[in-house]
Amino acid sequence: MKEVRVAYALIHNEGTKQILMVLNKKNESWTLPGGLVEPGETLAEAAVREAKEETGLDIQVTTILAVNEAKMLANKEHATFVTFRAEQISEEIKIQDTDKIAEAKWMSYEEVDHVMTYYPGGIRSIITSGVPYVDEGIITVSKKGTTING
Repeated sequence: MKEVRVAYALIHNEGTKQILMVLNKKNESWTLPGGLVEPGETLAEAAVREAKEETGLDIQVTTILAVNEAKMLANKEHATFVTFRAEQISEEIKIQDTDKIAEAKWMSYEEVDHVMTYYPGGIRSIITSGVPYVDEGIITVSKKGTTING
């Protein structure tokens, strides 16, 4: 099976208690903004890029909220999904990747729970969690030891 990595951005408006979701044209399903990690890209870079392409928003990722995985037999892929909490930097939602995304909209927690059924405690259960994301840069291992080149 081919290993693939997918990064998502959970953009949360704490004031309105809503989460930004996108409608994917291919399978007509609502998801968090996100997609495949490209070669040479970190998980965080992929989440930022995908959020920009799918919503037009500039974001900054902060913590990892969830790590999920699935084996997709039809595609012969083993996917790892990483969901980041993201802070919205820009304001205007303007979909850039109109070939793939039909709509972007803010949804209540209840609406999100209806379309993202794989979190047993609902979306609230992951919003309240989180672990730091640390990009350790480029690590070089030599006979002298390990060097981290941030």
